[in-house]
Amino acid sequence: MRKGYIVLVGLLFLSYFSNAQLLSGVIIDADDKQPLPSVVITEVGQSVSVSTNFDGEFEIQLFKIPTQIKVQGMGYAEKIVDVSSVRSKMTISISPDQEVLEEVSVVARRLSDKQEESALTIEALDLRAIQETPSASFYDGLGNLKGVDLTSASIGFKVINTRGFNSTSPVRSLQIIDGVDNQAPGLNFSLGNFLGASELDVMNVDIIAGASSAFYGPNAFNGVISMTTKDPFVFRGLDASVKVGERNLNEVAVRWAQAFDNDEGEPVFAYKINLYRLAADDWEATNMNPTDGSESPANNPGGYDAVNRYGDETGYLTPGSTKEYPALGTYHRTGIEEQYLVDYNTENIKLGTSLHYKPNRDIELIYAFNFGTGTTVYQGDNRYSLKDILFFQNRVEVRNKDKWFVRAYSTNEDAGNSYDAYFTALRMQDSLRSGRVWANNYSQLWKINYGNQVRNLPGYPSESLPQNEYDAAMVDFVDRHRGQLTQWHNDLHNTLSNPGSTPGTREFDKLFNYITTTSFADGGSMFEDRSSLYHLQGEYKFDPVNLGDFTVGGNGRIYTPNSNGTLFSDTNGRVIQNWEYGVYGGWERMFNGEQWKISATLRMDKNVNFDYLFSPAASVVYNIDEINSLRVSFSSAIRNPTLQDQYLYYNVGPAMLIGNLNGYDSLITADELEYFLSLPITDQQNYKMNYFSVNPIRPERVQTAEIGYRTTLWKALYVDANYYFSYYRDFIGYQIGLDITDNPQFPTITNVDVYRIAANAQDVVTTQGFSIGLNYYFADYFNLSGNYTWNVLNTATDDPIIPAFNTPENKFNISFGGREIPVKFKNHEIGFNVTYKWIEGFEFEGSPQFTGFIDSYDLLDAQVTYVIPDWNLTAKLGASNVLNNKVYQVYGGPQVGRLAYLSLAYNWRP
Repeated sequence: MRKGYIVLVGLLFLSYFSNAQLLSGVIIDADDKQPLPSVVITEVGQSVSVSTNFDGEFEIQLFKIPTQIKVQGMGYAEKIVDVSSVRSKMTISISPDQEVLEEVSVVARRLSDKQEESALTIEALDLRAIQETPSASFYDGLGNLKGVDLTSASIGFKVINTRGFNSTSPVRSLQIIDGVDNQAPGLNFSLGNFLGASELDVMNVDIIAGASSAFYGPNAFNGVISMTTKDPFVFRGLDASVKVGERNLNEVAVRWAQAFDNDEGEPVFAYKINLYRLAADDWEATNMNPTDGSESPANNPGGYDAVNRYGDETGYLTPGSTKEYPALGTYHRTGIEEQYLVDYNTENIKLGTSLHYKPNRDIELIYAFNFGTGTTVYQGDNRYSLKDILFFQNRVEVRNKDKWFVRAYSTNEDAGNSYDAYFTALRMQDSLRSGRVWANNYSQLWKINYGNQVRNLPGYPSESLPQNEYDAAMVDFVDRHRGQLTQWHNDLHNTLSNPGSTPGTREFDKLFNYITTTSFADGGSMFEDRSSLYHLQGEYKFDPVNLGDFTVGGNGRIYTPNSNGTLFSDTNGRVIQNWEYGVYGGWERMFNGEQWKISATLRMDKNVNFDYLFSPAASVVYNIDEINSLRVSFSSAIRNPTLQDQYLYYNVGPAMLIGNLNGYDSLITADELEYFLSLPITDQQNYKMNYFSVNPIRPERVQTAEIGYRTTLWKALYVDANYYFSYYRDFIGYQIGLDITDNPQFPTITNVDVYRIAANAQDVVTTQGFSIGLNYYFADYFNLSGNYTWNVLNTATDDPIIPAFNTPENKFNISFGGREIPVKFKNHEIGFNVTYKWIEGFEFEGSPQFTGFIDSYDLLDAQVTYVIPDWNLTAKLGASNVLNNKVYQVYGGPQVGRLAYLSLAYNWRP
């Protein structure tokens, strides 16, 4: 009997699979031809169903041929399709059904599966949102998302961060394009989208806030910006766009994709090519206000340290007796303004291409090449003119989509003719006359040329007064004659000026060209960076006997920094190589149907210079009902010190920035030196300096607890709120230390070197935040949305580390828009979007030169779109910062004003 049953079951099994055949295809929207995820496909008369993935693709076992399949998508009319063969991949279009739309939640049609199911906070920008953003680019539009901070250091360089530490060097966030790290190898962070993907090729962007290193690696510390480009098998044909606007904005982009089928009608080979060019007049950094650290106010007759004037930082004090140099006070070098030091003609050229081959339905082989070059202004520790920077990537990947992949890629960069604008001014001035020589010449000429003239001014204090009374009287005297004294100082600056430091002269241009084309090692300001990284990663997903979905994977990476001593300590032929690897595993399972979703991950990482580190994570999603969802997660991540944290050796003028693999000792603070110099000489002889040490740099670790809630009210109002609390251990910042050289025979200090050293915080650093987003959809075409974000740095200790939180405590966005609104002309549509954002002022901690307060500001963006489907044409008129409210978004950067634009986009599908 038992054998008989086994034979019978076996015959039935064989009978089924002898008849069952695999049908594959893609479901698209009948109107805009975009692929549709989460569409259900069922063979008529059978009970087994499958759903399309994010790219609209599906595979289903059919019981018989010919047959029919039923296609059901939320908000779309049900469709029955005849199937007579499975030899070719089907493309099925379905149309929206207004009657159906009235019965379902409009919100559900606008959320991705990732947003609905993830325990982490995910903000998404899909194809339509990209088209509807009022900002000048989709990347700028990411700044309107909940919990996302976007900073503009120039038109070509935008920075995205989440959950604080909003540095212009976003080392705590990871940006990937099709799974490939987009960082510049020598910097260890992405230069915004300057070297990224063309907007025509971007299918969607997901921003995952919080620690996410389990599957993404050590750099996914505070968040991940994940871009997915268009699959040429699905998005075929021609896309082209042109955009013009203010500041001589000129942007052109073209995308072409083509696929080829075999004799059986199945797609086998596809390729795509993307070309992109942007040109514009960049925002100019012309802030002549005194820096927050300036020793002198703006009305000081002898000058002051201006934010965007370089070389004027040091305030020289009147030497010897002030009576010998009457009213000289504190004086500064003339300096050189940034507008004469950088190239504001922004240009960005990108080329992207990929080849796709499918030897069968399951396996896909990909080769991709991406190239970027251009000129822009970048702000890090200083302001830099990135000129002719080159960046290229090669990627080879083989995958079985949603099951496994093996991916290898390399990234190479060449800094081209890039240079440090700030240091250029210092090099130019010092090549003509050192600061000490200039200061001595200045004081002597003041004494000779203006000493007696000052004494002849009305109200000059009697020099027979005691020094303290003379100094007090001189304050009122200077205030009364400030205009005349300022004029004499200006005349003296002109007297000591040299054609080589005077913009507009032939000598200035000659010296400028020499300094900016000579490397740091040879006395110039040009830095070399021909760094590379090589990455290999593999991942496999499986479900053994319905125990849940398992994921295992691993990756390895090699960095080869190469700066010839201009950025790193790779001088005298020293070759630096840094490697790291990691392995990870994850488990996920649904319980009680799909009411509970529980997941857990564990990752182990190892860097050549540091020990093994582990980062576990776990989460629970509880779907209370169809519209209410609660999520709780605990996540952790590690961040290896960047190449700069380990090997940097870079002179920025006021300080030497250095990496810290071995630690430093016998340093003093600036306050300690100031106190020592204030002592009488007799006391200096017996004073014991308070020295301190800095331990070697260690990896940074974070643990984050997060709770979130999602709901939909009245089928039209979507609410998503979350709160997080993060603990940072061994937080990486930097410390300022002074290395002094003294004369043992005399109580004098002969030399002082200032170092900014990469260092770990001794205390635990904690942050917390809350965000809420609301989206209300009404009258079929319109939506009103808003979001609010609160972030704070809790830690307030005496720890000398400088955290550079650089994040507003409060910010909010409000948007009103409409899409696909029909107009009188046949099939024509219009759309619009208006976004208002407000950002509270905050302290921006950058380099010694660029640390100060950013005032609160608000911006208004707007756009209107006109679509002519019959012509495959979309026109868009818009502007970011419509009211031209010029604001500083980064201290030391330019004032960002309005950027109005007009764009035309054409698409053709075969």
